[in-house]
Amino acid sequence: MSREVKYIFVTGGVVSSLGKGLTAASLGTLLENRGLKIALQKFDPYLNVDPGTMSPFQHGEVYVLDDGAETDLDLGHYERFTNTKLSRFNNLTSGQVYQEVLDKERRGDYLGKTVQVIPHVTDEIQNRIRDLAARSDADVVITEIGGTTGDIEGLPFLEAIREFALEVGPRNAAFVHVTFVPFINAAGELKTKPTQQSVAKLREIGIAPNILVCRCEKPINKELRQKMSLFCNVPYEAVIEEKDVDHSIYEVPLMLQRERMDDLVCQHLDLSVPAADMGHWQEIIRKLIAPQNQVRIGVVGKYVELNDAYKSVYESVIHGGIANDCGVEIDKIDAEDIEKDGPGDHLQDLAGILVPGGFGQRGIEGKIAAVRYARENHIPYLGLCLGMQVATIEFARNVMALEGAHSIEFDPESPHPVIALMDAQRDVTMKGGTMRLGAQDCQVTPDTRSSRLYGAFAISERHRHRFEFNSNYREQFESAGMVIAGTTTDGKLVELIELKDHPFFVACQYHPEFQSKPSASHPLFRGFIAACHQTLQGRS
Repeated sequence: MSREVKYIFVTGGVVSSLGKGLTAASLGTLLENRGLKIALQKFDPYLNVDPGTMSPFQHGEVYVLDDGAETDLDLGHYERFTNTKLSRFNNLTSGQVYQEVLDKERRGDYLGKTVQVIPHVTDEIQNRIRDLAARSDADVVITEIGGTTGDIEGLPFLEAIREFALEVGPRNAAFVHVTFVPFINAAGELKTKPTQQSVAKLREIGIAPNILVCRCEKPINKELRQKMSLFCNVPYEAVIEEKDVDHSIYEVPLMLQRERMDDLVCQHLDLSVPAADMGHWQEIIRKLIAPQNQVRIGVVGKYVELNDAYKSVYESVIHGGIANDCGVEIDKIDAEDIEKDGPGDHLQDLAGILVPGGFGQRGIEGKIAAVRYARENHIPYLGLCLGMQVATIEFARNVMALEGAHSIEFDPESPHPVIALMDAQRDVTMKGGTMRLGAQDCQVTPDTRSSRLYGAFAISERHRHRFEFNSNYREQFESAGMVIAGTTTDGKLVELIELKDHPFFVACQYHPEFQSKPSASHPLFRGFIAACHQTLQGRS
């Protein structure tokens, strides 16, 4: 008898950015801790093939997977909250769907038939669900549908999952609808009408939610739950309160467990599994709510106005705090403000400074000034991707006295291009999916701070860049005191640098933030926060 896979579809209504991804990831955490193997995927209705060429202001961060897929930031939640290892098959956009359908049409795969949204586009979407179930060998596949119910671009996805659920049967598919219950200050009460309208729109499409997850800023009383149960045709116990958390997004799984959401899902899907033991998760929350220590970290970037632009970086800093039982306050500092005001006004009271990745000229001199301030004032520094490149430029200018040193990304005529375009990128004209992407092996230099942090000499880290440390200058840098702490396995590309005689000065070409979890902080973030706390203690 073949294994019966269970499917959960997470939709959203009323407004975007409700937290569908966090809800899906939190439910995955609970089911995983009940002994089930989980697979998660995100369907995005936009026509871009992937988010790789989209502005962080438009879309938030681009989350990179081991196989080099540039994906939606919700996949970061999936990997942080569960033990799943994701690939390009876990994220699907309308652009990818239509590209595949049109490629098939051009090849003649449809044998002259008229190609239509139904069945050809919807079939392609359903194929991705089946494909993930087969590839992952999961007990439960959780599929999040991006966008808001009623948006025209999302209709093919909703039709596809409606058909799919009909095919697999009601005991093998569950619909979770995340909606918004706003609090109207003038009236002093929560309003259920937006939720009623959202569910009505979903039912028009042919989908009846089994569970209603109600995002709210105030508690939902019994009367309101009964009202939503009646008008949305959802059992009273399946109206779930998902209130704004007090301290951290990592409280959400425990909140949903208290609301018995995982019990409801297991009952609906005929899953006979033990209750989830969330003791380890409760200890994570304890360290977030009542840490033994406290530090303040400055993140110097160019997209700081939008929290999601550096989502994985902020979360990884918090993970470093959890590993050290240390609360972390994050100051989001615009690099352009440092250019205008100087670094002292913005950086002088920080325990540590971090410069994340990014693209483009804007704010570069502010980031370089932040690096210099950290180096000269012995403030722990962690540089990620561009953060390593600006550290290299700063060192070249101010320690090696290479006037005009720069990256050719920002100054093609620099007399000292210490950051150069990678050889493999010289003939690249297409922007999408053409950077150095995904997991790459790195060898860590023995007897370095980095080797002690990793506890290993062979590591694998995820990349997303076109420019690199110019190895023609490598000997000069080493002679001036920079430590090359990690390279590619052939020794040709510099991946990791650090400075001696400094509390903590480490910068890497890759993105360690994509491999950090609240239960397993990445070694560089763990070491960075530890150094910040130690340095702070030394000042007092």
